[in-house]
Amino acid sequence: MRDPFRSGEAPGCPVEVFRDGDRLSVVSDGRVGLRLRLGEQKGRPRLVIEEAGEAAPAGFPFGIAAALEALTATQDGAERIDLDPVSFASLAPPLCERGLALRDADGGLFVHSGMLWQRPEPWLSHLARRDYPALPVMTEGRRHPRRPPKPTGTLYSRFLPWLGLSIAFRAASLADLDQLHRWMNDPRVDAVWGEAGPREKHAAYLAGLIADPHMIPLIGSFGGEPFGYFEIYWAKENRLAPFYDAHDYDRGWHVLIGEERFRGRPYVSAWLPSLMHALFLDDPRTDRIVGEPRADHAQQLRNLERSGFARIKTFDFPHKRAALVTLSRERFFGERLWAPNPAQVRPAAEEPARPAAEESGAAA
Repeated sequence: MRDPFRSGEAPGCPVEVFRDGDRLSVVSDGRVGLRLRLGEQKGRPRLVIEEAGEAAPAGFPFGIAAALEALTATQDGAERIDLDPVSFASLAPPLCERGLALRDADGGLFVHSGMLWQRPEPWLSHLARRDYPALPVMTEGRRHPRRPPKPTGTLYSRFLPWLGLSIAFRAASLADLDQLHRWMNDPRVDAVWGEAGPREKHAAYLAGLIADPHMIPLIGSFGGEPFGYFEIYWAKENRLAPFYDAHDYDRGWHVLIGEERFRGRPYVSAWLPSLMHALFLDDPRTDRIVGEPRADHAQQLRNLERSGFARIKTFDFPHKRAALVTLSRERFFGERLWAPNPAQVRPAAEEPARPAAEESGAAA
């Protein structure tokens, strides 16, 4: 039996999906909740439930979502998976209600991966944020929706099969100050961020972001080991807004990769689509993610282009000449960009040497 596909975690519900050939077992708390078999019919993959146990956490709907995640987590995974109409008969109505399954013209039941990956289960921890009502407010002369309370703890987690480990993003706190201070004073980071300085400077910087309702500072970790710092923001209230036609739920982001061993293409192919996935899941009204990397940051722009971003224009911020880049929800889910093209992922040992200024540890 292969190593488990470690799915995300719904509230109180850690799940592992084991695959042995065409058999999948969904396990929670050491108990098998579901056994499924993957076959083929009419040239398409077809999933059959062979056994549904009494282990509720690994049952419907989270266990099924976890199994489907395991089958669609890579670019070469199936876009459409047919569901056996007999074994899924009692589950078909609730699956269709949640958008986890669809009916085709002949009445067949199937899963479309682009819809599956827009469900918050099993990746997003703060599900209530998605239902936050819209109420227009004003901030410094800008009209925008009132934003939900900021998340605490883990916002998003996911297993990355092409790396064999998990990634998570959690809300940063002042307990992360020492690490952020060390990263900000890394010469490769400072070459782009320009925020090197004493601990007191970074304490004020982080506290200001934590207090700012339109920004959320995050710490990213691979396998539980922190590797980078991220800032996500609502673009309508951001300094970027005057430079383009900002929509109410556009999101933007900044990044620095603080740990040397997590720089390079294999890791960019992991954290970049995962962060974009987290932003699209956080609010279903977000149809566009924007970025404003330095216009001369060639490596970052190549990374963004490989990840589905389009370069719109070049413009002048007070502090830098920037490129406006955008990624649409339709393209991200329509082209299955939650995972990299296998041809684009090379082992770290095969990465070419790059000048420090083109490393991925840079502001977006």
